[in-house]
Amino acid sequence: MPTRLTRYILFEIIRIFSVALVALTMLILVIGVARQLIREGMGPMAVLELLPYVLPISLQFALPATALFAVCCVYGKMAADGEVSTVKAIGVSPVQLMKPAFIFAALLSPAAVWLGDVAVSWGEPGVRRVALHSLEEITYRVLNAEHSYTRDKVFSISVCGVNGKILEGPTVTLYGSGSSAPTQIMAREGQLELDPERMALILRVTDSQLIGGNSFRGEFEGEDVIEISLDGAVLKEGGSDASPSHLPLNRMRKEAIKTEKQVEEDRGKLAAQVGFSLLTSRWDEIARDPVQPLEGRIHGGSYRLIRLRTEPWRRWAGGFSCLCFVIVGAPLGMIARTADYWTTFGMCFLPILLLYYPLFIFGLDEAKDGNLPPYAVWLGNVVLLGVGLLLIQRVRRH
Repeated sequence: MPTRLTRYILFEIIRIFSVALVALTMLILVIGVARQLIREGMGPMAVLELLPYVLPISLQFALPATALFAVCCVYGKMAADGEVSTVKAIGVSPVQLMKPAFIFAALLSPAAVWLGDVAVSWGEPGVRRVALHSLEEITYRVLNAEHSYTRDKVFSISVCGVNGKILEGPTVTLYGSGSSAPTQIMAREGQLELDPERMALILRVTDSQLIGGNSFRGEFEGEDVIEISLDGAVLKEGGSDASPSHLPLNRMRKEAIKTEKQVEEDRGKLAAQVGFSLLTSRWDEIARDPVQPLEGRIHGGSYRLIRLRTEPWRRWAGGFSCLCFVIVGAPLGMIARTADYWTTFGMCFLPILLLYYPLFIFGLDEAKDGNLPPYAVWLGNVVLLGVGLLLIQRVRRH
């Protein structure tokens, strides 16, 4: 294929891709992210501080769609203008025309994998960290507007009114871990302040009443200080108990080996404990401590191990969806033969939306449950690849 034509196609793809990527990313940031953050009570400065962390999260969703849009536009316009027919008339295969798009997508896909890794291992913890540092401001904003605020499953506050920094008639509910009952604190007035170093929200209350569970009650005159721990409200970067979806790829293997060793160790302890209970005829011990906690740890560790093995496959599949989208979009754009960008994109994206994402979600859910091997998350990519090859054969013949 002539070098000039190759450069022309590649330039057009990159030009449309760049414009569409900027537009779609800004749309996601402004409408999908900033609007929601401001609605939740976060100030404009905090939103600006969040943007570097939110950007990779937005880009990981924008890249596959904009890559598909770019190739659909370029090849749809070329086919509509008769350029594809002209090139075929001089003996050049249409497949040669698609090579710049395939090379572009092949280079873009590893970058998309890296961006997805950055988004979950750096972007999402950063968002939570900034949100935590703005928690005092957010809480006061929401209480002013709605007189009630709930933070995940950590605590909730309802007030009769807010006068500056003074909370009038606050009722604070602290949620316990596991099955433990929540603790409720009622006071005449109170005041909140954040201690970022101790990862805690400090509540200063006056003339308070405390209700713990169903039995404990207490009344305290004067001022009292209550510390609300926020350790569970922010992701610990690199923590051994961090969710696999928040770990960087370079830590997955190490965490999987560590988890597998822990599960095997717990299974050995369980076998020894059950064997000892059987030998000593202590049947009741099998249905309670220490057997039950070991069974729970084994179940949790096994599930975590499956997720640790599935997550790398998921990220690589998500990144290389760019290549699979382009392999379908390039020949489909030629077949559509229309210069209308949105018509071509709709004809390409709608079948992908109905085919790829249900297969991807199905493979991911089954792999997480252990019903299918981890590489089942590539099911959607493989099907798209097969469809794309069939479309390429059709373009080559006709």
